[in-house]
Amino acid sequence: MTTIPDTPIRSGELAWYVIHVFTGQEEKIKTFLEEEAERLNLKDQITKVLIPREEIVEMREGKKKMKKRTFFPGYMLVEMLLNKTTEHLILNTPQVINFVGPKNKPQPLRRHEVDRILGQAEHAASEQLIELPFGEGDTIKVIDGPFKDFTGTIREINLPKRKVKVMVSIFGRSTPIELDFLQVSTELRT
Repeated sequence: MTTIPDTPIRSGELAWYVIHVFTGQEEKIKTFLEEEAERLNLKDQITKVLIPREEIVEMREGKKKMKKRTFFPGYMLVEMLLNKTTEHLILNTPQVINFVGPKNKPQPLRRHEVDRILGQAEHAASEQLIELPFGEGDTIKVIDGPFKDFTGTIREINLPKRKVKVMVSIFGRSTPIELDFLQVSTELRT
């Protein structure tokens, strides 16, 4: 098996750079950079600004909420042609701390690093992750359906089907029932 060496970026080529920014300000900075690149006619020199993130489904109190989670909080990727103008724009953007690299000098990412990060972002976009407030062995309350107001213990979680198998007591006997994620809550009091 032969491997292709990771070719270095030559000057005058578009390359991906990592910038360190204030955490939580990534979206504002992305918008600012894209608008400034457009306004200053630098769209051919700053081609992409990326915040690697994934969308997750969070289950809280029987309700489904969509949430975006950033892979690298406080960091962004910028595909650009490095020159004095683009470097000046990046460094003078509000809430940008600096470039990531030795002595805060812009260091282009290697091709395999970019492929891995972009592949991770694409994979996350194609798969919807679910963040659950409960796990196997937890006590839950049924909040919807024919078993409403029953409490039970989770025995099994089926993520692809978004179902849980819960053991509830019916007529004094422990009985397994299958419920949708939205039919259960960790809130035992209502």
